[in-house]
Amino acid sequence: MLETILAIAGKPGLYKLVSRGNRSLIVETIDDKHHRAPAFSTDRVISLADIAMYTDDEEVPLADVLTALKAKENGALCSLDIKKASRDQLFEYFAEVLPNFDRDRVHPSDVKKLIQWYNILVGAGLDDFSKLKPTEGDNISDREDASEE
Repeated sequence: MLETILAIAGKPGLYKLVSRGNRSLIVETIDDKHHRAPAFSTDRVISLADIAMYTDDEEVPLADVLTALKAKENGALCSLDIKKASRDQLFEYFAEVLPNFDRDRVHPSDVKKLIQWYNILVGAGLDDFSKLKPTEGDNISDREDASEE
């Protein structure tokens, strides 16, 4: 399921892959508007299936992190207000989801983006994260400009 859910650097929210054009992807916002737009080869587009979070030992696929977050929140939207949360509050909350995350390589903006994505997916009813089959790819911590949202 998450193989067709995309994040586009510099654009807020998440997108669903609708179709492929000659030189672009056709994506649709995951919200109530379902706005369609092209994503060009110059855009930094990444599938959520290709994202992992850094831990002290290894990289954990995003699907596993989202599943742990869903279990913590009992399938509901995130209880933490990320707009008002301090760095320590974000890391304390995230430690309950992924206890051994690498505090040097995971930034507060990464945790905020993860929670935003979780809320978008749960709000849209796309919360079966077990269908995700990870592949080699980028990490959320590779700085896809989380501060722009």
